[in-house]
Amino acid sequence: MGILRYMKEEFQVIKERDPAIKSPMEVLLYPTFHVMLSYRRAHKLYLKGHYFWARFISQRAARKTGIEIHPGATIGKGFFIDHGSGVIIGETSIIGDNVTLYQGVTLGGTGKETGKRHPTIGNNVMISAGAKIIGSFTVGDNSKIGAGSVVTHDIPDHSLAAGNPKEETKDSIYVRVSQMWNRNKQNYAIKVEGAGYGIVMSSDENELFSDRIGKSKVGDLPEVWRSFYLYPRCRKSVI
Repeated sequence: MGILRYMKEEFQVIKERDPAIKSPMEVLLYPTFHVMLSYRRAHKLYLKGHYFWARFISQRAARKTGIEIHPGATIGKGFFIDHGSGVIIGETSIIGDNVTLYQGVTLGGTGKETGKRHPTIGNNVMISAGAKIIGSFTVGDNSKIGAGSVVTHDIPDHSLAAGNPKEETKDSIYVRVSQMWNRNKQNYAIKVEGAGYGIVMSSDENELFSDRIGKSKVGDLPEVWRSFYLYPRCRKSVI
C-alpha cells in the first residue's frame, strides 16, 4: 500500500470517527493522522530489519505528536487515536481493525516478560482515556474499556471492563443483570472481582462465570453496586 493510499485511508477514518470536524482540511491538524503515516513507514522498515531507521522515524513522530507507537507493533485498518497525547503502544502489541483509543492510553508490558509481552486488542474495541492495558493477554472483539481502568488479564468478547486492581473488595461478587440497552433487549453478566480489575460486563455469561459453576453463592453486594438500583428496568441477582 502506497503512501497516498495510507493518507486517503487515514483521512476517511478521522472524518468518520470525530464529529467535531467541520472541514476536510482539519484532518491535517490531527496528531493521529501524522503519527499513523509515520508508523506505517516505520513498520515496513522494522519488518525488513532496518531497526535503527524504524525507531528513528517513530521517535521523531513521538516528539512531534506526543504519541509513541513502537514500529514493531501490529495495527489493523481503521485505527483512530482521539486527542492522542500520552498514548503509548508497545513493541509486541497487536491491534485489530476499527479500534479507537483516547488520550493517555498505555498498551504496555509488565517488565517481567520476554517475547510477546504486550496485549492483543480485538476488532471494534474502544479504550477510554487514561486506561492502562498491561501484559500479554487478549481484549475481545467489540469490547469497551472504561476511563482510567487498569486491565491485567483477558477480557471476553462483547464486554465492558472498568476499574483498578488496586481497589479491591473483600470477596468476589458475581451479579447477573438484565436491562434494556438502547433499543435492543440484551442480557448481560457482570462480575465484580476482589482481586481483578474491577467490573466486567459481558453478554457471554457462561464464559464470564465458568469458574463459579458448582460453587457456593456469594453474599451482599458491595457499595459500588447500590447505584445500579437507580436504573429503571434493571433486575439484579447475586449468583
